[in-house]
Parts: sequence; structure tokens; C-alpha cells
Amino acid sequence: MTSSPYIVRFQAKLWRYPGKGGWHFAPVPEEYAPQVTHGWGRTPVHAIVDGHAWDTSVWRGKDGRTILAVPKAVRGKKGDGDPVEVEIQFTVL
Repeated sequence: MTSSPYIVRFQAKLWRYPGKGGWHFAPVPEEYAPQVTHGWGRTPVHAIVDGHAWDTSVWRGKDGRTILAVPKAVRGKKGDGDPVEVEIQFTVL
């Protein structure tokens, strides 16, 4: 049996984790969230946000939400509450 790539596209609103140096995240809708495949609730993905692509991971938190960290180099001037176009590609096992 071979694994196959899976691509999902959605719009999300960025949110900033509180505190100094807080990261910005895009929530992944539950219906698109990949299965956890690595420790710490992590799943490697290829992400594209507003046309900027990179290899990263999405994370499933203890609250059940799956989130994608969006670095400043990718989000530019966008911040908390701003909409972004997201595409993630991962392998279905």
C-alpha cells in the first residue's frame, strides 16, 4: 500500500499567542486537520500562506485545535485578526 499526498485550501484569521514575542498562528479547520504522525502532536506539512511556501509542521494542542505557525517572513505586515489564504499538503498514511 502506498501513501498519497493530500492538499487542502482554506481561509483563516491569524491570531497571536499572548506575551512578549508571541507567535502568530492560523487555525486549521477540524475537517482539514491531518492525523498526528509525530511526537508532541505534530504533523509535517508543506504550507503555502498568501503565496509564500515552506516546509513546516502543524500542531495539535491539548485543546484539540490544530494550528499552523506563520512566521513574520511569511505573513509580512499581517497580524492578529487578519485573513490569510492557506494551503497545506501532507501525506495520508
